[in-house]
Amino acid sequence: MGTAASGRSKAESPSKGDRTRESILRVAVDLASVEGLEGLTIGRLADELSMSKSGLFAHFGSKEDLQLATVAAAREIFAEHVLRPALTVEAGVPRLWALCENWIQYIEGKVFKGGCFFAAASFEFDSRSGPVRDAIAAAMKEWLGALTRAVDVAIREKHLKASIDSHQFALEIYSLPIGAHCGFQLLEDKKALKHIRTSILARIQSVATATCPQVKIRR
Repeated sequence: MGTAASGRSKAESPSKGDRTRESILRVAVDLASVEGLEGLTIGRLADELSMSKSGLFAHFGSKEDLQLATVAAAREIFAEHVLRPALTVEAGVPRLWALCENWIQYIEGKVFKGGCFFAAASFEFDSRSGPVRDAIAAAMKEWLGALTRAVDVAIREKHLKASIDSHQFALEIYSLPIGAHCGFQLLEDKKALKHIRTSILARIQSVATATCPQVKIRR
């Protein structure tokens, strides 16, 4: 998932207005992860922040604008916790495994109060239409694309067998933590994420080559 929805260059410092907006969106993301994006309104957020509705309207002109900005903020937070740290890891299976571990840690550590923002939002909006659904779908497609590219690189590095279908393999890896999220959040199975780590690692090892670097579950 991509970078923040701001046009600032890295050299520029955020303005007071930008900082205020980012602080508001951090609360909005947490609120939406618990109560759902559909329940995220200007009025509900104003109550949560003890702000006036008019103050929030200065940042977001409508409920849909607020929802879209919240999805963009969640996307940036996901990139910060999952994608960017993996880029510092050796290309191939080590990076693929880092992406998986980072994602599971992001769920386990409750970066969002309600668990994985995008898992919850995907179920909430999967049968709807409109810009908010499109934004959620774009974020999830980007994440699946990142996993697929990591698998492709692992094949090129001769860490994984050339016979595997990279998209199918990435989809398998993508699906496992989504299911574990349900076990962890809804069923309160504290071992769900531990089991999924083991399952993903076993799946990677099942198609690894003799020259594949060894990766381990973080303790």
